[in-house]
Order: sequence, then C-alpha cells, then structure tokens
Amino acid sequence: MRFEELAWRETPIGAISLRRRHDPAVGVDVFEVKLDDEFLMSSLFPVAEIELARLGLAPLVGDALDVVVGGLGLGYTARTALEDSRVRSLVVVEAIEDVIDWHRRQLLPFAAGLAPDPRTRFVRADFFAAVANGAGLDPEHPGRRFHAVLLDVDHSPRHLLHPSHAPFYTPDGLRRLARGLHPEGVFALWSDDPPDDGFGAALAEVFSTWQAHVVRFANPLTGGESANTVYVARR
Repeated sequence: MRFEELAWRETPIGAISLRRRHDPAVGVDVFEVKLDDEFLMSSLFPVAEIELARLGLAPLVGDALDVVVGGLGLGYTARTALEDSRVRSLVVVEAIEDVIDWHRRQLLPFAAGLAPDPRTRFVRADFFAAVANGAGLDPEHPGRRFHAVLLDVDHSPRHLLHPSHAPFYTPDGLRRLARGLHPEGVFALWSDDPPDDGFGAALAEVFSTWQAHVVRFANPLTGGESANTVYVARR
C-alpha cells in the first residue's frame, strides 16, 4: 500500500497527522488520522460518525435548529448534520487548529462543502474546558443554548485521549453541558466501546431519557462486522 502524508503537526497531546493511502483490497483511497502511533479515525468506517448526527437530530421537532459538533475529525458528523435542512447554524468546536485547516484547504473530498457552508462556524477551543468553565460552546455568544450537542472526541467515556476529559463524563460534568441545551435538547455521544451501564447511570441522573444505540457496520479489513455505540440523551 502506498502512503501519502497530507499534514503533520506536533500538538500538546501528541503528533497529529492526516494521511491518504490507496487500499487495493477495497479499491479506494483511504484517509486516516493518527495521534502519534494511535489511529483515531478512518474514512473506511464512517457509519457510526454519520449515525451520530442522524440519531442525535432525529428526536428534535421544529425548524431553525442550532447545533454543536464537538470534534471535527474527518467531518462526517458535521457534514451529515448540515444535510438536515432544519439546521440553521452549526458550531464546530475543535481543539487542534490543523484539523480545522484540513477542511478549509479542502483536503478531504468527501467533506467538500462543509467549510464553505454559510451555516458553519469553526471554533478553535477545548470542548471539555469550555463546558467545565461555564463559558459555553460559542465564545461569540456566552450563555448561548443549542438544540443539540454531538460529541466525538474520546474513544469512549472510559478510553480518553487525555485524563483532563474525565470529569466531563460524570453527572456534574454532564449537568454543566445540559445547561447549554434548550429544553428537550439532545446530547449525543459516539463511543468505540459497547454500551456502558456506568455511563448510562450518569446520563440518567441528568437527562430525562437516554438510549444507547449499537451501530453495526461491515468491516472490509476483517471481512466481518464491527460495532460502535451512539448514546442519545434528552433534557
């Protein structure tokens, strides 16, 4: 397989890189994001990231929805949110400027249209710090509320990219997030792990309803099936 490194940068949490390779087994170009030697995401497996947006927006009623995506990555969740005509505005909170730059430079063909869409605004910020300090997720409008927050940063509530994220997944952390949601607003979370009853108990303390959706998809590398989890909780 032939690799092409499209971008690389040292960051406070490690070296992040974007690379493209042609996979002859499936006959397509594959885009991958790595943090040091750890794979964060691949364009081979976008199903659950897409479903994060679909499942997160599905319970909402009405038009003129204001949405936050936490963690930009390859852009599948944000792009799918914009495909919902009810979405009026999309704030994408991303900690790493280089990831935002990948999209502004149109390095990811399947995410074309995300950056130029007038509804999209990128915010360079630490999602978890913004929730913890009460500043809110839109620095231009402190205290602004949203109809949905769709989060895909850590591998799971237990497998974190950085230990500082851990307080977010507790009832106190989730309460701080919920203050930034409209009544009946939705918090949705992607996880690489199976449904976690402990995290579910934390959601139940804060939100009126919650559900863990198991999203299954074909894995062309193994020839079998893989699964992720999407949690959807509602005020």
